Amino acid sequence: MATIKDVAARAGVSVTTVSHVVNGTRHVSPEGRSRVEQAIRDLGYVPSAVARSLKRNTTRTLGMLIPNSSNPYFAEIVRSVEDRCFGAGYTLLLCNTDDEPRRQGVYLQVLAERRVDGLVVVSSGDDAALPDLLAGLNVPTVLLDREIDALPCDLVETAHLHGGVLATRHLASLGHRRIACIGGPAELAPSEQRIAGWRAGLAEAGLGDDSAALLWRGDFTSQSGYEALHAILRSPEPPTAVFVCNDLMAMGALCAAHESGLRVPDDLSIVGFDDIELARFASPPLTTVAQPKQRIAALAVDMLLERIDGRRQQPRKVMLQPELCVRASTGRRGNPRGERR
Repeated sequence: MATIKDVAARAGVSVTTVSHVVNGTRHVSPEGRSRVEQAIRDLGYVPSAVARSLKRNTTRTLGMLIPNSSNPYFAEIVRSVEDRCFGAGYTLLLCNTDDEPRRQGVYLQVLAERRVDGLVVVSSGDDAALPDLLAGLNVPTVLLDREIDALPCDLVETAHLHGGVLATRHLASLGHRRIACIGGPAELAPSEQRIAGWRAGLAEAGLGDDSAALLWRGDFTSQSGYEALHAILRSPEPPTAVFVCNDLMAMGALCAAHESGLRVPDDLSIVGFDDIELARFASPPLTTVAQPKQRIAALAVDMLLERIDGRRQQPRKVMLQPELCVRASTGRRGNPRGERR
């Protein structure tokens, strides 16, 4: 592999001159620059990104941690983050923590060693060590979706509680009086906020007396939604509608409903949360609470670049509003045609 010394020897210039051409740090005569560039092409020389970053004290690279790369919601967020990074002249290093706090700590150290200029973090569950880990790195950080109380850094999230209210209010407006909820893990704040929204929606409709008996739990996977709905349907008084706290679990719930011989929405209405791209291709297409994923990603990158460039010092928190996207998985209670309102 060619080195900078090989390029200098072939071009008949000093190593310093080659460095100035590669890094654009000083004027080099057109003739000298032409010889260096030709030598680089002839030898196939590739400058060291690490060495250049040491000189410039920046790598033009951002790191991102997500808890589950198999969840389409996170995949869609990553795609939008990467698009925004590319447009700003940055590359993105992605790490999937698989909801393991230990892996999260290891990957943060790896990203720090790669000298990333900033971090976009979706935390993995309840990790008590994470605030100290992030504070110790001293790298500009923006949190997505999941706030960390002890860490003063930027945050972009959706109003999850309001989304739960929207879903429950929609089902109540269709005449459903017994509305169950399949929540996510208890240690995840977004899940608890969505459940709180469901409870608030029940109370708003005068249906909150039996909420404890109508709450089931999953782990945000399709399998857990599938199992939870089967359990719900075995209960003494099955509901006529279910609010599911993410779309993946809702997909599993749809499958369980079909296996049980129920027609959705004629016999059971289902609402999800996230509005992943697959939601509109479900059978039937899934009514869901849509998170503004592209807006979340764009804001996260823009806020991070503000901190990296020194344009802002104080932490900023942005709360975005979700919207209800009504499709064919919800209908009026007792309506044989599943007519929606």
